[in-house]
Amino acid sequence: MNVTIPATKADWQALAETLIPRLESRAFIDGAFVDAASGETFATVNPATGETLAYVASCDAADAELAVSCARAAHARGEWARLAPGRRKQTLLKLAELMEAHQHELALLDTLDMGKPISSSLGDIAGAIGCLRYTAEGIDKVYGEVAPTGEESLGLVLREPLGVVAAIVPWNFPLMMTAWKIAPALAAGNSVILKPSEKSPLSALRLASLAREAGLPRGVFQVLPGFGHTVGKALALSMQVDCLAFTGSTAVGKQLMQYAGQSNLKRVYLECGGKAPNIVFADCKNLDQVANHAAAAIFHNQGEVCIAGSRLLVENSIREEFVERVLEAAEGMQPGDPLDPQSFMGAMVDETQYRKVLGFIEKGREEGARLRTSGATLAGPGLFIPPTIFDGVTPAMTIGREEIFGPVLSVFGFDSEEEAIALANDSDYGLAAGLWSQDIDRIMRLSRRLHSGQVFVNNWAGPDMTVPFGGVKQSGNGRDKSLHALTEYTELKTVWMALAP
Repeated sequence: MNVTIPATKADWQALAETLIPRLESRAFIDGAFVDAASGETFATVNPATGETLAYVASCDAADAELAVSCARAAHARGEWARLAPGRRKQTLLKLAELMEAHQHELALLDTLDMGKPISSSLGDIAGAIGCLRYTAEGIDKVYGEVAPTGEESLGLVLREPLGVVAAIVPWNFPLMMTAWKIAPALAAGNSVILKPSEKSPLSALRLASLAREAGLPRGVFQVLPGFGHTVGKALALSMQVDCLAFTGSTAVGKQLMQYAGQSNLKRVYLECGGKAPNIVFADCKNLDQVANHAAAAIFHNQGEVCIAGSRLLVENSIREEFVERVLEAAEGMQPGDPLDPQSFMGAMVDETQYRKVLGFIEKGREEGARLRTSGATLAGPGLFIPPTIFDGVTPAMTIGREEIFGPVLSVFGFDSEEEAIALANDSDYGLAAGLWSQDIDRIMRLSRRLHSGQVFVNNWAGPDMTVPFGGVKQSGNGRDKSLHALTEYTELKTVWMALAP
């Protein structure tokens, strides 16, 4: 198995030079790579250099209609949907094995496509492989139910695949988020159509070839690159798609729910935006370590993270001291060449996101927040923004309320538990929250009062595949990871049998 990982920037650059000329850029429909029906393409660009990597098939409604038809036909044939769970497991484990064999290539595709550091991409691929293996191993261990009836009847509760699942995934963790959606959907026996972001489609297309090699039947897994307002909308409006799984912005999530209502009332599972509070109390031990975690919580992946700890709430008695420690930690998290394994941050995904983040930084200045870093961008062709920290932020300020999706930290102060909870919950979002304290009673009290789908206590983003990932309020309603994810892609069926006396 070819799992030797390049060790240096030069190694990764050499690998990129051999990889780029042979990139697959066509859609994957019914087991084959094909051009979009319209023949249209779009450019996918390396944001660290401005280099065009490939011209990718730009699918639209015609391609969606074909893919849905093929997915529906595959489901009807039953070669995957009616396959014994243990046999589906073996195919998905084979796919995980192939992903592991090509992990360096998959990681490099995500780094080239969306600008994240190669070290982060390698971690993402490991997470994607782990997700596939965990979910595959779980599918033949989820049981149905026997209802508590009398002797005159037998009630069975069965779980069956939904049918056709459309998964729309974001650009910030391209392959990892893909795995979170497709692993449980495929394991449950569904046919899956994946629409990767137009900003990062390359690893999804490579995954398609590996899925074919692993033995997934034609039509069971398809990939439609393209834009949300064309192929994404067509999938959401399709009368033959049974479920829509989406990770992305809250605004788009709301639109997708409307499309579901306008079509066939398909299930819609959403993981949307976030503005996570990270609460630090004065009784914390080792403030240097906590400051490092607080900085990484916002600056990891250039802040392009739905659960980024973008609102830092610090008890006022340690606030000045703690912010200084966060500033010091941020100095070691500067952006650099994404192909350099030593770079903590890379480039912003594209010009649009780059300008959007700079606009938020300017807004923070205008509204009176105290800028504690330079706020300057880096010279050169790449779209790099260094760690940016504002202190003295209030809930009324734009940077304190809206999701920025960039390396911008807003610091608030508080004097009591009640004030901390009020600040933390004063948000439209509820995807994640952090809580740092040595007081176990406080931890238990506040964990229950935080309006969030996830609460990280004395860590940030620690959970593995065994626990669900998702939010409340306008952060959505879906749950990725854990065995709970499997239930989202199955239909409950009751079978009630009358027994002869």
